[in-house]
Order: sequence, then structure tokens, then C-alpha cells
Amino acid sequence: MAASCVRTVGLLLGKCRNCSPGINTVTSQLNRQVLRRQICASTVLHKKSKAGAEKYTAEYIQKQVEEFNIGKRHLANMMGEDPENFSQEDIDRSIAYLFPSGLFEKKARPLMKHPDEIFPKQKAVQWGADGRPFHFLFYTAKQSYYALMHETYDKILILQKNEDHLRAKGLFSTDTKQIFLGNSRWLLKEELEMLLVESISAHDYDRFIQLMGRMLSMPYCATEKEFILRYRKKLEAESKKQVVTQLEKDENGVAFSTAEGRRKTSNSTVILRDCGSGQITINSQNYLAYFPVLQDREQLMFPFQFTDTLERFNVECTVSGGGRSSQVGALRLAISRALFCFLSEKEGEAMRQAGLLTPDPRVRERKKPGQEGARRKFTWKKR
Repeated sequence: MAASCVRTVGLLLGKCRNCSPGINTVTSQLNRQVLRRQICASTVLHKKSKAGAEKYTAEYIQKQVEEFNIGKRHLANMMGEDPENFSQEDIDRSIAYLFPSGLFEKKARPLMKHPDEIFPKQKAVQWGADGRPFHFLFYTAKQSYYALMHETYDKILILQKNEDHLRAKGLFSTDTKQIFLGNSRWLLKEELEMLLVESISAHDYDRFIQLMGRMLSMPYCATEKEFILRYRKKLEAESKKQVVTQLEKDENGVAFSTAEGRRKTSNSTVILRDCGSGQITINSQNYLAYFPVLQDREQLMFPFQFTDTLERFNVECTVSGGGRSSQVGALRLAISRALFCFLSEKEGEAMRQAGLLTPDPRVRERKKPGQEGARRKFTWKKR
């Protein structure tokens, strides 16, 4: 627009060239400035387009991978590690050590990831040399999503046809083997978009989940187990993340484990010995004398009752700080952690689901200024 305005001014000045001898000089200077601006703008656009095109090419990604491998070797040498066995976890730990950052936003912290994790996946060419698209759903703008919906619905129709065939023969039964989905979940909307390499709306995602739920409700859905599990993510058992201390043995060959627990301001240490007498001492006192309230005793014994190990272990406890309720909470957590070392993986997961291995983060709320307490306000008086 600016260039057209300058051209118009130049034409007007050209028509009035005979009016003043200095107008011709002004016109030539304006034309030079416009040309210079156009050249600069075109150069910048060319650089931007070139950089944008290079960013997503296979050659550019390959170059980034080579630079990543070189940087990984340098980082391993700096940390005194073996470059051949330097994993991504080692890289993250080294970056956090060399470049400590207290930024709250994780995306703003320094990182060093493989280019395949940073650069998004790209679709291949969707049309041939004649310009015709390969896929019949190309003009829906979501061909991968609608192809998935078509495939899912086709499988539902096949299952219905199979059920009708069994009903006609009198072999249909609702008591069939179902797919166990307790340790998995559906892919999230963002994860499904990465799998399909295209963006979908929340409504499209809900339709997909409803269609998969319809397939799961059918009696013979187990025949499509592989297809269903393809769009579910397996959840790792939280008990596997629990730090398990190694069992030790004393001079008598008795296995024992040590654990610590906290609750509010109370700290506790528990030594659990596999002796088989069931004796429990707290600060060199019997637990019946230390906790006279029945409710506190129930909390203390609940981990043994839950795992059916009453009167199997000798327990030596040390607790300090806090009151009666916080001390029994700290002891219960420490006993559960020590007991976790003697149990199998299935029993440990049952303890985690019961909340025995989860610390209680609740603390007393502080008093607020201008108030009578943490929540209570002063009595309002009009006069």
C-alpha cells in the first residue's frame, strides 16, 4: 500500500516536472527508497520462508540428531560417565545439576531432549503426482480421525453379525470372557492427536470414547482386544515407585527392616523384626500404656490387621514431637513402610490402594491477621 502511494506521488510529481527543476531529484530519491524497502522486505521474507522450510525437512532433523549425539557425548565426558551408556535420565539429571533453575513453569527450564521428542511428527505427502489425494477421506480435513471411526464402527458391525450368527445356532451366551482394563486408561485427547498426527476437537474425542465404550459393552468384545488396547495406556502400579529398603539380618539371623514416618510435627522410626511374638514397644514402653485410647491402638494395629500379619512381628518404635493423634499417624506410616518390605507386589499394591503408604499432608491451618482464628472471624458489632 505504501509503495502504491509513493508511485502515485511520483506520477503527480512527474506531471509537474516542468513546474520546478528540483522535483525530478525528489522523485528519483523516493523511488530509490521504495526499491530499497522492497528488496529488504523480500530478503527477510525469503530468509523466513527458507528457515521455516528447513525446520521441518528430514535433512534438518537428521542434522539436529547428529548435534544431539555430539552434545550427549560432551555432556557425558563432563560428568565423568560412559558416553555409550549415557541415558536420557542421566542427561536430565546432568542438566538439572549444571543449570539449576527455580522457575515454576517447567517449559521454561533448560532441557536437552532428543529431536524426535521436540519436533512434532509430520504427515507424509497425501497426494500423488497427478494432484489426486490418496485417501478417500482427504477432503474431510481429519482423514485419520474419520478413518479410525470407520474402522471402529466396522468392527462393531462384525461383532453384531457374529452375535446374530451365534443366536441363530443357539450358541449365544452372555457369560463370556471380558477384557481386563483395571490397570489402563484411555488415551487423552492430546495423546490421541499425537497418534493420529492431526488435531481434533473435544466433541470428536468424546464421540470416539463413546464408540469404544459401545464396543466394550458387547459380549464378544474380547475378540478385538488388541485393537482396544491400542488406544489405552497402561498405568504403572504406584507400589513399584515405592522405595523398598533391603531386608537385613541381625546376629541371630532374624530378618528386620527399618522405616521412618512423619505426621504434622511428629517424627517416628520403626524397626520391624520377623520374630513371631507380636511385642510392640514405643519409647521403651508397651503400646497399651503409651496409647490408652482405643482409637489410637486401632490405628497403630491397622497395617497388621489389613495384611493378616498380627502377632508375627516384634516392633520397636521411637517417636517424638506433636500430640497423640500426630504420633500415632507417624507410627502407622512408618510401620506400613517397614511392613511393605516383607510383602509381595500384589499385597503391596493393595496396601497402597488402602492409603497405608500415602503420607497425610494435613497440618493445622495458621491464624490469619484480623481474624480470631484460622477461619473464625471476630463478632461484628454495629455500635
